[in-house]
This record gives sequence, structure tokens and C-alpha cells, in this order.
Amino acid sequence: MRLGRPPCCCITQLQPAAARRRLRLLPARAANTSSKAASRRSAVLGQVDDELQKGNDEAALSLVRSSLGEGGGLRCFGAARQVPQRLYKLDELKLNGIDTSSFLSPVDRTLGSIERNFQIAAVLGGLSVSAVFELSQFQVLFLFVGLLFVWSVDLIYFNGGVRNLVLDTVGHNLSQKYHNRVIQHEAGHFLIAYLLGVLPKEYTITSLDTLMKQGSLNVQAGTAFVDFEFVEEINTGKLSAMVRISIKSCFLQRM
Repeated sequence: MRLGRPPCCCITQLQPAAARRRLRLLPARAANTSSKAASRRSAVLGQVDDELQKGNDEAALSLVRSSLGEGGGLRCFGAARQVPQRLYKLDELKLNGIDTSSFLSPVDRTLGSIERNFQIAAVLGGLSVSAVFELSQFQVLFLFVGLLFVWSVDLIYFNGGVRNLVLDTVGHNLSQKYHNRVIQHEAGHFLIAYLLGVLPKEYTITSLDTLMKQGSLNVQAGTAFVDFEFVEEINTGKLSAMVRISIKSCFLQRM
């Protein structure tokens, strides 16, 4: 090629095409690697879930720990680190513009309003039944005493479990806000425990779900953990620093 002549047109056309081919290969490799990692992570989670269902808590925890740091393994288990605790005075919080009311537990009046509506409906229903069937005063009194007896048995023997079961079931079906709040609350337990190195075992969202899975009547919702290491340290009378931090954090989150 002589000086002053334009470069060959075939070269100018082939170079961008080759570059485009190289650029197209890179995302393909990245997508392939990502899919393999996701498949392996899914397989590990499936093995962990199988071991938990069999009751092999130690094997499940060992699977989680052995997969950390590997390609496609689980991530962030026990990766959380807490800052040193410090007690702040109210004046310091106000000086930094922090609203102290945000630290209080949120108040949800959903179940209270449902209970009041049930009570109003029960009174109106009783009056309607009395008028339709022309019940005598003695029959109305007998019906009232019977309902009061059932309520007392539930309150004393089941600690209000039947009442809470009915209210919670109705609340989840009628109030999406209440349903979402319970889910977010239990997700907080799940996430904090996982980050602190405490393996979540199972969770329940409704009182009915808890009754069917665990046979517990007076439990609204909850998260169970793999706690054999904690039980062993309790039996020896010596708690490690991580166990104390985990217990305290999960307890605070439950509040």
C-alpha cells in the first residue's frame, strides 16, 4: 500500500465485524456462568431443605457452611458484624434529629377492630334470633350463659387460643395490610438469623398454619431455627460471643 492512498476497504469492514463477534461472546459466557451458579445454589438449597425435613439439623448446617465461598454456593451466611453497643440519651437523639417514636413497636389495631365487629354482630344476631324464634327470657339467659361458658373455657384452658385463631384467620383474609405486616415481621427474623449464622428451619405465617404444622394453638406466627449448638452450650453453661449476639438480636427483632 502506497502512502496517500486510502486503506483497503475490506480491512475497514472486517475489523468492526470481528469486534462485534468478540463482544457478543462475552455476555454469553457470563450468562452461562451465572446460570450454572444459580443451578448449583438451587441444588444446595434443595439438599438443605431435604435434610431439615428429615430432622438432620447437623447435616443441613454442615451443607450450608461447606458451600460458602464456592462458586454457586450460598452467600452471606454468618457474614453480619455488629457495631459495639452504646447507650444514647434522649437529648443526644433529639440533638441528632432522631425521632424516638420510630423505635417503638408499631401498633396494629386490625384484630381489635375485627373483634369489636364480632361483638356487635353477636349482639345483633342474638337479638334477631330472639325476635324471630320468640325466645323466652329464660332461653335467652340460658343461651347467654352457654356462650359465656365457652368463652371462659377458651380463656382459661387454651389461654384464648381459639379466639386468637379466629381473629388471626379473619384478619389475614380481610386485611392485606395485616397480612403483609406479619410476613415482613417473620422475614425480619429469618434474615437477621441467617446473617448472624443461625440457620432458619421453618416458619409459619398464620395461627392456622402453626396449628396444622406444630399443633400449637395460641401462637400467631413464628420462625424456628437450627439450635442444637445453642442447646449444647446451654448444657455446658458456656455461651460463645456469637451465640449471645444472635440470641439478643433475634429477641430484639421479635419485640
